Amino acid sequence: MSISYYQLATQSTTRVLNNLDHLIDMAMAFCTERKIDESVLFNDRLAPDMFPLARQVQLVSDMTKGCAARLAGIEPPSFADTETSFEQLKERIKKTVDFIATLKESNFADCEKRDIKLPWYDNALPAEVFLLQHALPNIYFHIATAYNILRHNGVPVGKRDYIGKI
Repeated sequence: MSISYYQLATQSTTRVLNNLDHLIDMAMAFCTERKIDESVLFNDRLAPDMFPLARQVQLVSDMTKGCAARLAGIEPPSFADTETSFEQLKERIKKTVDFIATLKESNFADCEKRDIKLPWYDNALPAEVFLLQHALPNIYFHIATAYNILRHNGVPVGKRDYIGKI
């Protein structure tokens, strides 16, 4: 059995987004139970030169929709990075999942032959390199960082929350 670009760019990334949504639910519950202003977690970061939690979530959104769209041969939608609450981050995650759900397997026909041009790289990347060496590692880096920010702050997230139901 082989795995398709479609499965990796849509199904696996939607799973990441759903797991991220669950992590945000846990952060919200933690803040409510402990009477902590959500901005404390929302704006926290692991190190001074790293992005805060909110930006990590925005980047997971950007990377997942960008991965799927570029491999499908279309421009990814642009979402303004204006979220100021966990509820707004959850809305962004939902918009991202909804966008990815519009893509059909037929959109990915012959995508392995495409070269993917990214504005921040000088050269286009072959689809396989884009997916396996750029998109997926970045997606997992940013969700892991979001998870680590929450865990570092005492939110009772565990590996099963990160991985999700199998």
